[in-house]
Amino acid sequence: MKRTPGLRRQIIHSLGMMTLGIIFLSVFGSYVFYAIAVAYLPDSISDTWMPSRVETIWIVCTILAALSIALGVAIRLSRRILTPLNSVANSLREIAQGKLDARVPIDDQAIGETAQLVRDFNAMAERLQSMTREREFWNAAIAHELRTPVTILRGRLQGLAEGVFPPSSQLFDGLLRQVEGLNHLIEDLRVLSLNDSGHLELQRAEVRLAEELAVVLDAFAPALIASGFTLQQALDAELKVCCDALRIRQALLALLENAQKHAVPGTLIVRLHRSASMCILSVEDEGPGVSDEVASYIFDAFRRGDPSRSRKSGGSGLGLAVVKAIIEAHGGRAVCQPTEGGGTLFTLAWPVAGIAGKELARD
Repeated sequence: MKRTPGLRRQIIHSLGMMTLGIIFLSVFGSYVFYAIAVAYLPDSISDTWMPSRVETIWIVCTILAALSIALGVAIRLSRRILTPLNSVANSLREIAQGKLDARVPIDDQAIGETAQLVRDFNAMAERLQSMTREREFWNAAIAHELRTPVTILRGRLQGLAEGVFPPSSQLFDGLLRQVEGLNHLIEDLRVLSLNDSGHLELQRAEVRLAEELAVVLDAFAPALIASGFTLQQALDAELKVCCDALRIRQALLALLENAQKHAVPGTLIVRLHRSASMCILSVEDEGPGVSDEVASYIFDAFRRGDPSRSRKSGGSGLGLAVVKAIIEAHGGRAVCQPTEGGGTLFTLAWPVAGIAGKELARD
């Protein structure tokens, strides 16, 4: 790739060439002028310090030529520097007025830093527009997720108030489930918001993680068995990890719930082991697998590989996003990939020693 000369280098080069051109015009042109004048117009050369009429004409022509050179260089530089800057300024005003699709056209004459400024501005505008679309998508998705349980609660409560529904334990259990679903959704949104703002706090402590995870597996095993799953565990009982055990249990529970809702009944394998300085927690099912395209965005909020199945199973689309947020807060990463047997493998990896920072997650 050819490297574009920097703006400073271009200015120095242009001004240097302009200076050399004016000097050449003055010195060499004077030699030529006097050589011709001595040969053909010897009377036109003044013997005093005052220039003759012919010499005055030559001086004026030289000055005009030098000014023309300087003006040409100035116009060329201003066009290559100020035109992109003015375009960026105009586009900034348009964006400030709410026109987020404003872009600066790429000018082939833009040089160095001005060309880079145009590219950076367009990238910033594109990112700003993308973030705005993402915010609008989030608002619509959150409203959609809240509408169903709120509508159910309102209808049932109104029915109770008007005597349409007789009070019963079954009715109250249904209302309680809707409230619990709302509470779960609100907590997931809170975790994601705290993680995005960098304020998701962890209560780190060194624990035998296998014991912590066993609590979740024992509690969730009956639900998995009722759904037709066979749970297999391969946990390193001696592995000590510095982490927020409550958050890790929350992440594992989200993976198990995801498998229960979307995986076909079969063997579900949960593994915990150490690889070098990393703690590896994985959940593997027998299918259906996910494509590479789906795997690339499966941890994004409100993104589903199969929206229709997610709707039928009651998923909000936040569970895996919460898993990613928790692991990134531990300085690790969450990965989804298909297995050779046609299933899906979710892998969570973070430093055993609890190294802070999110650099690994951004790689």
